[in-house]
Amino acid sequence: MFNRESARAEIHQSIGPAILSTLNFSLAAMHVAVNIFQFFILPLYFLPNSIWWSLTLIPFAGLNNSLWALIHESIHDLFNPSRRINAAIGRLLSILFGSPFRLLRLTHLSHHMFNRSLLERGTEIYNPQETSKLAAGLGHFFQIFGGLYLSEALTPLLFFLPRRLFHKLGKRILNPDSKHEQWLARNFMKDKWIREIRMDGIAVIVFFGLSAFCYRGYWELLAGVLIARAFFISFLDNVYHYGTPLNDRNSGYNLWLPRILSKLLLNFNLHGVHHKHPDLPWIRLPGVLAQQGERFDENYFTAALRQLHGPVPLLRMTAYSENTEVIQN
Repeated sequence: MFNRESARAEIHQSIGPAILSTLNFSLAAMHVAVNIFQFFILPLYFLPNSIWWSLTLIPFAGLNNSLWALIHESIHDLFNPSRRINAAIGRLLSILFGSPFRLLRLTHLSHHMFNRSLLERGTEIYNPQETSKLAAGLGHFFQIFGGLYLSEALTPLLFFLPRRLFHKLGKRILNPDSKHEQWLARNFMKDKWIREIRMDGIAVIVFFGLSAFCYRGYWELLAGVLIARAFFISFLDNVYHYGTPLNDRNSGYNLWLPRILSKLLLNFNLHGVHHKHPDLPWIRLPGVLAQQGERFDENYFTAALRQLHGPVPLLRMTAYSENTEVIQN
């Protein structure tokens, strides 16, 4: 009997590196074109003729998470077989995104290493013995309503501090009990990464500074573009982990989306598969899901809205993790 899921899995497996690389380059070219248009061409040539051209910004807002997903492929060296090309494209797209590639890469790789560990738990988890529910709620909602992207955009400014002051500040804010923070500190303190982050940080400032100059008569529209990016990136970041068990770094949801939207997100909604197989490119994730007989954990949109329930007490999550028997020593 014909099995549609198996057939689809075989198609995904048959796509070669050259075809995948060409597809990724096409997507990168699209994102470069979209960002050059919305940040420069639109305010310079189209808005002076008619404000109605501003409506083009609405569909572009839906591409923010797709841009992040393509940067994510470069972070895992999956954009292209060449690591140099991965880094070069990753840096270019990250500048358009608004944050240095090395900063995004190190923080994301640390997420894979320490995902849902007890000390490096998700942003929605709080310890009632240390933090009030009100304070935890303020932190959680700030994070998902734009705080994440804001931190990605502003943190690079710290790397412009004098080298000695930067190292001193890093040691002062470092939590000695956090392996996560220690790992990040060791990598961020490397001179070569500081230089790269500074260079890309300058490129980000120049890019968005020139865009602000182009939008000087329509600053509300530029503010709207950046607010939309901050919201979509932040709100849809922890949707794949909100409420998942602790102490399982492979923990993550596979969320259902219409196929066209899943492709637009580069199958980022199959996050559980990605955490188990971070070395697989986005095009192969649906095939692995089908081959392993896994099912979707939840609808993408309901999972996103569930974050509005607010922060979750640590004791409740610890009990849930023990009951699900997913703790890994």
